[in-house]
Amino acid sequence: MVTTGSGSRALGIAVAQFAPTADASANLAEIDRLARRAVARGASVVVFPEYSSYFVDPFDTTLASNAQPLDGSFVQTLAALAGELGVHLVAGLLEKAESGSRVRNTVVAVDGSGVVASYRKQHLYDAFGQRESDWVEPGELTPPQTFQIAGLTFGLMTCYDLRFPEVARALADAGADVALVPAEWVRGPLKEHAWATLLAARAIENTMYVAAADHPPTLGVGHSAVIDPLGVTVAQIGTGTDVAVAWADHDTIANVRRVNPALELRRYRVLPRD
Repeated sequence: MVTTGSGSRALGIAVAQFAPTADASANLAEIDRLARRAVARGASVVVFPEYSSYFVDPFDTTLASNAQPLDGSFVQTLAALAGELGVHLVAGLLEKAESGSRVRNTVVAVDGSGVVASYRKQHLYDAFGQRESDWVEPGELTPPQTFQIAGLTFGLMTCYDLRFPEVARALADAGADVALVPAEWVRGPLKEHAWATLLAARAIENTMYVAAADHPPTLGVGHSAVIDPLGVTVAQIGTGTDVAVAWADHDTIANVRRVNPALELRRYRVLPRD
């Protein structure tokens, strides 16, 4: 953490952009390398992409055979690394599902003690010619998944959830100051524009920070970023493999919410759909 000009304590949040593959060991090695780089740059929280544990394109039957439980080797290694570095790590996990034929698209947040929060993707990417639900079970409509560090509350969501504003709003209602978004934002016409627009919109409408980590091209759009509560991009990666670090603090959030008390003024609630 660092001290801002106003005396507030600011927390370093990193987005780590890399292209996960079908080699689980190589994925963990890249996570280790980028996590150390992020910590060297001051990060206390490092966010990795969706499907960080295992990824293949197009999806095939190897997904199920490479899925792991929440207490499997991927999460154990992630927690050991978090403990060694003294940070929180957030990454996409290909999790085993009860059906056996499909998997779960899960985000785990860990510290040295193990899993502190986990979230199973609720909105599957059945759009733009894709059918994620053919391979992945949708997550249950659970309460928002959050954890705290140094007085800041972090909430979890995933990729296509960005197109559903009620997901981030539910996190804000649960007290989240920062939304963490592992993603594999598939490339296509205007997809970079949609990515940047939706990240900014979720930050602006909820007066919160948004930190999103994507796969780089050729499959993802890259441009992993941290957005502040005014919708300003305060740290960003281009299209390569790297980390970017930004600083989040309570004073910034409080000042934005004082000037723009949108959360207090709204007249609608978010309710789950059966």
